[in-house]
Amino acid sequence: MHQLTLAEIARGLADKKFSSEELTKVLLARIAQLDPQLNSFISLTEDLALSQAKAADVRRANGESGALLGAPIAHKDLFCTQGIRTSCGSKMLDNFKAPYDATVVAKLAAAGAVTLGKTNMDEFAMGSANESSYYGAVKNPWNLEHVPGGSSGGSAAAVAARLLPAATATDTGGSIRQPAAFTNLTGLKPTYGRVSRWGMIAYASSLDQGGPLARTAEDCAILLQGMAGFDPKDSTSIDEPVPDYSAGLNGSLQGLRIGLPKEYFGAGLDPRIAELVHNSVKELEKLGAVVKGISLPNMQHAIPAYYVIAPAEASSNLSRFDGVRFGYRCENPKDLTDLYKRSRGEGFGPEVQRRIMVGAYALSAGYYDAYYLKAQKIRRLVKNDFMAAFNEVDIILGPTTPNPAWKLGAKNNDPVAEYLEDVYTITANLAGLPGLSMPAGFVDGLPVGVQLLAPYFQEGRLLNVAHQYQLNTDWHTRTPTGF
Repeated sequence: MHQLTLAEIARGLADKKFSSEELTKVLLARIAQLDPQLNSFISLTEDLALSQAKAADVRRANGESGALLGAPIAHKDLFCTQGIRTSCGSKMLDNFKAPYDATVVAKLAAAGAVTLGKTNMDEFAMGSANESSYYGAVKNPWNLEHVPGGSSGGSAAAVAARLLPAATATDTGGSIRQPAAFTNLTGLKPTYGRVSRWGMIAYASSLDQGGPLARTAEDCAILLQGMAGFDPKDSTSIDEPVPDYSAGLNGSLQGLRIGLPKEYFGAGLDPRIAELVHNSVKELEKLGAVVKGISLPNMQHAIPAYYVIAPAEASSNLSRFDGVRFGYRCENPKDLTDLYKRSRGEGFGPEVQRRIMVGAYALSAGYYDAYYLKAQKIRRLVKNDFMAAFNEVDIILGPTTPNPAWKLGAKNNDPVAEYLEDVYTITANLAGLPGLSMPAGFVDGLPVGVQLLAPYFQEGRLLNVAHQYQLNTDWHTRTPTGF
């Protein structure tokens, strides 16, 4: 049963081949057996999962149906879950039990999804390797000596190892798409505002977006259907109708215009990944797509702009964690200043401290105009590049990452080298565009992803292209040895 996709689970439950309770017990046992190798979970919620599974079985027995009714999933540990630890991968929130459910959690629970637990992540979603977690690094099931990507590495590793069929994740600069590429999954970052951020602990509020991680585009369509929609509690949520993503999967790709930016194929890209990207283009051409060269001239400025904007917003968002109201508090503070300093110094890890310091500096008097304001201007130029490109093409295609997954610890002493791994993903966050990574082959036994970008609210187009590609390739069906 652990090899079933979400779509296959939905059909199996509908045909009464197994119950949600049976499936949930199988997967919980599998997690207990295999996750010690991966460290992909922070918290398991066995009692909640079994009660939700039994409730889903009763709903089905009473005539209800739905693709998510009785389907097991997990949540990245920054989605608030009522009465359950929501740690954000940090010592700061190790003792925090959320008093409410995030909108995403509530919507999926209402649809009948079964929550198996909360997945490991980079601390406060800051990282590209899932090595900054207070609970230890997550390991890539394709090679346990390599990183699974971050910050949604726990969700990615758990799904890739067939511990569960799908999981929620978040993407601030590529944190859904990069782990998907590193673990042979399909991962979708929706348009900014498509999925509610209410109850999702913030890293950088103008960049963060929740989305699905699964093995297929079909499964991502099912999970996104349950997550998406307007939320009046979230001031950045956009009141835009949510289409039936599954219904749009089988559209023809005849005449689809694919843009290949020349900036994607420079010196920093592993030539073996470049070859796999071009192979995926040939597959799409067989399906009727037309390829055109385009340019995104301001892409070279995206990383410096992102690493000013994101830390600036983080320094503001994380100022609330002060040892007073909730979260970690130092022992025996001498006074209020000592309480603030030691609670934050002891509660936050080195990567979070680094980004807070960078962000506070960029926002400080005398440097705001020189750094933060300039970065926001570059952000607008990046968006303009995409708008011009989408006048000529329907989607933009390229590599998800410049390299395959690196070894654990390989970039720990060089944070800038790790930041540069986000070069292809962060532009979508700066512009607020939807982006998807899909499996496209292997380099040295490690998975490689291809990224698709589309205009605003065209998630359906991305899912359609990825689904058609997956009907004609088998990369997404490969399973890591031992799992």
